[in-house]
Amino acid sequence: MSAIYPVILCGGSGTRLWPASRADQPKQFLKLIGATSSFQDTVLRVKDLPGRAEIVIVTGEAMVGFVLAQCDEIDVAVTVLVEPEARDSAPAVAAAAAYVQSRDPDGVALMLAADHHIAEPEIFGQAALTAARAAAEGWIVTFGVRPTGPATGFGYIRPGEPLAGGAVNRVAAFVEKPDRATAETYVAQGYLWNSGNFAFKAEVLMGELDAFEPSVSAAARACVAALDVKDGLGRLDKAAFGQAARISLDYAVMERTQKAAVVPAAFSWSDLGAWDAIWEACPKTEDDNAVSGDVTLIDCERVLARSTGPFIGVIGLSDIIVVAEPDAVLVCHRDASQVVKTLVDGLKRDGRAIAHGRERGGARRLLSTTATARVEQWALKAGETVELPAGVVQVLEGDVEGLGPVTSLDQPQTVRASNTAILLITSRP
Repeated sequence: MSAIYPVILCGGSGTRLWPASRADQPKQFLKLIGATSSFQDTVLRVKDLPGRAEIVIVTGEAMVGFVLAQCDEIDVAVTVLVEPEARDSAPAVAAAAAYVQSRDPDGVALMLAADHHIAEPEIFGQAALTAARAAAEGWIVTFGVRPTGPATGFGYIRPGEPLAGGAVNRVAAFVEKPDRATAETYVAQGYLWNSGNFAFKAEVLMGELDAFEPSVSAAARACVAALDVKDGLGRLDKAAFGQAARISLDYAVMERTQKAAVVPAAFSWSDLGAWDAIWEACPKTEDDNAVSGDVTLIDCERVLARSTGPFIGVIGLSDIIVVAEPDAVLVCHRDASQVVKTLVDGLKRDGRAIAHGRERGGARRLLSTTATARVEQWALKAGETVELPAGVVQVLEGDVEGLGPVTSLDQPQTVRASNTAILLITSRP
């Protein structure tokens, strides 16, 4: 069997998960479900995959620090290809495919999104190997998830004739996100959710791009020809990359190829696209509540409450979302969590910086001062080194080397932020 090269696409910011996810800290790097981020979970799912070769991450310059820090946290070596600009998914995937082909002419790329949640990694591993075997035979295989209900937020796949002994099907049709009634029909007829994850032989995908979008394949080959990877990091050439058309992989290849296949996958899957999806994926109390941070719930049911800043207290409510960051609070009904994007779009129209990043009033903000104490909020960038004063330091968000959630410092100490971090520092005035 051909070697498998996991390719993880790591872009986007997830505006439906505002105020936690923003451009300066995208959702795939947030630890929303447990002790690891969805990006880290994706890397860990492929780490021990049989036949696994080099793990390739494709990301933008602004996210390189997050990628390196979070891979270091879980002790997994990767190769990072840095896009000079965002040009949709096809140019990114093509660059990775051209890189894999340059490393291994028979290599199979397992292309995964960095921001998806899969609850059963063992079942995913079985599906990945099935997809990889079909890909080695020349198919471009997508993962089709068996629906748990008539969801309207996903595209669907209509499976066609069985292939490879029945483990894989030809794709009869890709269909767009439906309305509720249409979704119910799709589920009844055996359609699958389109997860947006793929397996393909690198040379096969490049051949299809040569046929359908030659500017994309030519740009990818030019980028790889000029690529200089040092210590696992390589930056794609800006001029070469800029020659690729801005187009998604679905439009560039999947909806045009005769080689599309689907592996029906039985694992629980979510694209973590909104706060209701986070609630679904989180561990819950006996009242179906999901809590994180400094939170107390009384007589509540089916509530998601998460804080990286102020205390949250909720009494006598059901089916709501409460998300508190140091600079913003969101409260909405769980059924309205898709409308968060509308809120963020309004903030953008109003020119509010809070829509894109955290309004911190600079890297350091004085919150309170008395005769005996000074309380400040410090915002650190990934990789930033600072000297902290003697006092009590709380890490509200992110990770800082040498600090726990709450640390008492008897004297000033120099620390380094592993990723974007927010600290609450209480010191003497």
